[in-house]
Amino acid sequence: MTYGSSAPIIFTLLREMGNGVSEQPNFLSSLPFCNSLHIAILGLDSAGKTTVLYRLQFNEFVNTVPTKGFNAEKIKVPFGDSRSVTFHFWDVGGQEKLRPLWKSYTRCTDGIVFVVDSLDAERMEEAKTELYKIARSSENQGVPVLIIANKQDMRQALSLPQIETMLALKELGPATPWHLQPTCAIIGEGLREGLERLYDMILKRRKMLKEQKKK
Repeated sequence: MTYGSSAPIIFTLLREMGNGVSEQPNFLSSLPFCNSLHIAILGLDSAGKTTVLYRLQFNEFVNTVPTKGFNAEKIKVPFGDSRSVTFHFWDVGGQEKLRPLWKSYTRCTDGIVFVVDSLDAERMEEAKTELYKIARSSENQGVPVLIIANKQDMRQALSLPQIETMLALKELGPATPWHLQPTCAIIGEGLREGLERLYDMILKRRKMLKEQKKK
């Protein structure tokens, strides 16, 4: 389900009806297909976000073009212990002019997938800045983050310790659960393992919030 070219029209119509994304934090959760876990896929442009999405959906490589708006897909992901979980993924364009819209897709989100290009050392600082903006926003406090280190199959790829240091992941603090997962989105290696870790973090957070309500 691709909304890239039609997204501005959709947003305009919603605003005219009084349901603009910027004003309604429950916009996404009010849609009929949002009964599954709501996951926002974010990251800089060309990191491989859409490749991740369609590898998960079709279990094969799909040649993609830069996302100008967003793609939304509901996907049942099987895990290794004979269970499967239904996710509703929102893959949002990573161009600089689109990044202010990210917060509209993370409202009421269950988890965030942040994709980084393991070959792009020059933009890792930029990726860090955007990751911190979204992870430390008041609306996303405590939301689990899966950082996907894409293109790990390439010889020139940064190592996981290098990426962890360059993104300063340990400085996110205990309030933000995170996991750094090596992947190759083209062949799908590491994606399901990373999503399983994200799912476990989501369950742990829900349990903690439930216990806090009881108190």
